[in-house]
Amino acid sequence: MKTTIELPDDLFRRTKATAALRGESLKDFIADALRDRLDLQASGPAEVPGWRSVFGRARPEEVEAVDAAIAEEFEQVDPREWT
Repeated sequence: MKTTIELPDDLFRRTKATAALRGESLKDFIADALRDRLDLQASGPAEVPGWRSVFGRARPEEVEAVDAAIAEEFEQVDPREWT
């Protein structure tokens, strides 16, 4: 089936570039992404690991800086101090 959708320009460019890098057609890439999203929603809410489970779900790119800061802090923790 053919349809027309409107996407923000930056999302379209990222999608098209990612499909090209994977050697997929834009049509196949978008169809797979939609299937994945629908399958994920059908399986119910996924467990979100770590600190994000407290604050709700966020896309990884939205929380990269926070994840990096938390990882950096945990690298400074001495496990022997926890006994």
